[in-house]
Amino acid sequence: MSREISTCPLRLRHYPGHLEPEYAYTLGIAGERFFREIKENARIMGAKCKKCGKIYVPPKLYCEECFEKLEEWVDVGTKGTVYTFTISFLDEHGEKLEKPEIYALIKFKGTYGGIVHRLGEVKPENVRIGMKVQAVFKPLTERKGTINDIAYFKPIME
Repeated sequence: MSREISTCPLRLRHYPGHLEPEYAYTLGIAGERFFREIKENARIMGAKCKKCGKIYVPPKLYCEECFEKLEEWVDVGTKGTVYTFTISFLDEHGEKLEKPEIYALIKFKGTYGGIVHRLGEVKPENVRIGMKVQAVFKPLTERKGTINDIAYFKPIME
């Protein structure tokens, strides 16, 4: 029995209306501790696998390499390297920013993963892959337990 495949799109239907997406994103065990360390101690922590030695930033509960449970936490420091970056000239609403914002993937020596965050104290024309940076934390009284407790990463000389 042969069936002819139609190349015409199926009849689409459209229903006008507004759907408000509501969801709750939980930090989980590793995320909660990661952000608590940033908030309370101005420390960036990773989870280290005792079997293969991989250190994950942000931390995970299980090693992606060998599936070992990750129970050892290590301070990876506040200095990292710009792995890649982008320069934004528009805000989240598509409006032109007064001054461009720079976002980068910051990797920490000896770790797997990284943190996407803002760069500060640097002009867009001076940003480069491989640039050494350091986290600048908000004052303790302003921290709320989020990634934004790190105000930005600034360039450093090493």
